[in-house]
Amino acid sequence: MIYQKYVQEYIQAWRSGKIIFNQERIDLVKQLETEVLVRDDIYFDEDQIEQCINYIEKWYFKLELFQKFIIAFIFLKYIKRDKLYFKDIVIVIARGNGKNGLISGLSDYFISPGHGIEGYNVDVVANSEDQAETSVKEVFNMKEKNKNLMRDFFRWTRTKITGKKTLSEFAFKTSNADTKDGGRPGCLIFDEWHIYEEMKLINTLSSGLGKVKHRRRIFISTNGHVRGGFFDKFIEQCLEVLKGGSKRKNRFVFICKMDNKDEVENPDLWEKANPMFSKPLSPYAEELFDTVMDEYLDLEDDSSGRPEFMAKRMNLPQEDNTTRIASWDDIMATNRPIPYEKLQHQTCVGAIDFSFIKDFTACGVLFKDGENYIWDSHQFARRDFVKEANLKPPIEEWEEEGLLTLLDEPAINIQYMVNYFCEMREKYGLNTIVGDTFRLDIVKTALEAEGFHVLYIRNPHAIYARLAPRVELLFAQHRVIFGDNPLMRWNTNNIAVKVKGDGNKDFLKKDEVRRKTDGFTAFVYAMWQADNYLEEEEEFYLDEISF
Repeated sequence: MIYQKYVQEYIQAWRSGKIIFNQERIDLVKQLETEVLVRDDIYFDEDQIEQCINYIEKWYFKLELFQKFIIAFIFLKYIKRDKLYFKDIVIVIARGNGKNGLISGLSDYFISPGHGIEGYNVDVVANSEDQAETSVKEVFNMKEKNKNLMRDFFRWTRTKITGKKTLSEFAFKTSNADTKDGGRPGCLIFDEWHIYEEMKLINTLSSGLGKVKHRRRIFISTNGHVRGGFFDKFIEQCLEVLKGGSKRKNRFVFICKMDNKDEVENPDLWEKANPMFSKPLSPYAEELFDTVMDEYLDLEDDSSGRPEFMAKRMNLPQEDNTTRIASWDDIMATNRPIPYEKLQHQTCVGAIDFSFIKDFTACGVLFKDGENYIWDSHQFARRDFVKEANLKPPIEEWEEEGLLTLLDEPAINIQYMVNYFCEMREKYGLNTIVGDTFRLDIVKTALEAEGFHVLYIRNPHAIYARLAPRVELLFAQHRVIFGDNPLMRWNTNNIAVKVKGDGNKDFLKKDEVRRKTDGFTAFVYAMWQADNYLEEEEEFYLDEISF
């Protein structure tokens, strides 16, 4: 087993009980000891590790043991090839851990003579200019304070720092992938990347990597409130790495968070989310701990700040389930395979949400398999609408995955939905299709012409008092299956549950334009019929609802 003193010191501090690890760090140690440290074709570049640590501590601040632990793996290399073992360094950690200071010190070292790689440009990328320029500004200020020593080795402005010997540059970018090509970076640092909802920016900027040796990507962030985007998908991959056996051998994952919400009530465990709080506390950590404690105590008088506190200080996002149809974990539980062969010729109920012919349209078929409800769906949207609405999710990626069809037409033609249901009828026992009365003249006539039995409701509000608790329970019990369908998960996460004055619940959109719910709406229509709400022969007329 290869040895590195900071690595072993950090692991031993945990094993001896001096510091407390969350589960993800425990998993990291196991993964490192079984898959990485046992290899005989890699080594820790001790010269680079010590030079980097000494540089940061001389010009910036004293490093904590967990930061030295991370730096050691930044310089883990192959013996026979001048190549890094870990090309992606992922750090998800609570606010206040000194991440921007670490970014500053690392970036400055990467362009320094000590690192010694020519043209090793470093770009730090963030969602806003203020956030992106934080580290560049910090390096600029250090150079200004020590200009007599620094001017022989660096040139600097407020927007770019240049290493004279290697002609390497450190600069910042904002998250506008439409105007940034890949460039020639040696290292990309994505700061607070939890806010990204798609991979477009990551892919665009990463396309320039590989032109300079020792390419790196460093992802450093707290958790956030955006669900279903790039962050969640990326973290899923990271957790697979920590479990062991992942094909992503070149990703180092360092996640610090509370293991559950009950632990938040014990400040002695806060170091699970913020390793700065491991004892003995530095003067900086003591001040930070007092700040976090003040924020924690303030929650007793004003609980509205709890979601932010949980996400940023405890790195454990808290969802307000009183306003959601389901928690994100429960929505993710719908990601189970659809047993298509088993469902062949099985009776199902179709449903369609065709509210706006220039917007989105969703259709699908619902099955009941034991206690589970299986929803297989497809959606249609106008390409121009998607562009005009500036929707954040990766709609085009979802189209490539076959989850929806983007149409280059001025309106969505009902024939697309008719064709869809005809295809479903060939596969399954489909006869009945449910929809609301909006545009009923278009929908009902076309579907009945193909021999379908069309049921319609004028206002689902009247049945939501009975249906909403049922749907909420199905999600909570993980009895809903969508398949691997991020579009449906997005639709479902966009639904808010409003408790009306009479105590009944209503389903609402969180945003009328950008938070589409069409797939969930069609799913609810199918559930209305599948649970046999139409108990009388006459049709059940209701008022109109707009999702």
